[in-house]
Amino acid sequence: MSTRLSTGGRLIDRTAPVDFLFNGKRLRGYAGDTLAAALLANDQVLLGRSFKYHRPRGLVGYGPEEPNALMNLGRGARLEPNQRATTTELFDGLEATSQNHWPSLEFDIGAINNAVARFLPAGFYYKTFIHPRPFWKHVFEPIIRRAAGLGRAPTEADADRYEQAYAFCDVLVVGGGVAGLMAAKAAADGGARVILLEQSPTLGGRAPVDETE
Repeated sequence: MSTRLSTGGRLIDRTAPVDFLFNGKRLRGYAGDTLAAALLANDQVLLGRSFKYHRPRGLVGYGPEEPNALMNLGRGARLEPNQRATTTELFDGLEATSQNHWPSLEFDIGAINNAVARFLPAGFYYKTFIHPRPFWKHVFEPIIRRAAGLGRAPTEADADRYEQAYAFCDVLVVGGGVAGLMAAKAAADGGARVILLEQSPTLGGRAPVDETE
């Protein structure tokens, strides 16, 4: 079921559908969508599990500050773990999988940790599993290491090649929001060589989607 609004959304093109996979399920979004927006529009509210207790987690942000919607993107030599769904622009054929659960996102055995949360305070493993010493190295440490982290590191060499450039400027402006654009323009008007860095594909920050004059 789709919960997408029939109107609105200045940055998406409803005439350009985009198909993608989430946990093996084929879904549809539109050009200009982020992965997070497309998942919500497809009524996919549960996006991950918390690190320690495996509690269900959904979106709480819309940009790089989002702590929960971390995904594996791609597979094989093009696997990228821990990518934020809120900053990932949707493209045709994108493959995304959720992290930190087994056997599935909806039914996670690790959620049993939540039932014994009172016995698992912060740092408990630093003193609980110290003795006997041989057990730490051969039993406890391997189990804790497997439980650590969210995404799994790629096991194959990166198949992509990356460009690099050496650039020089008088003024570097980080962030292409309204304030960043004004600062860059003022510096350029003053004769400075300016580089403006922005992580998203559009300039203006919130301005393109907010009602601004």
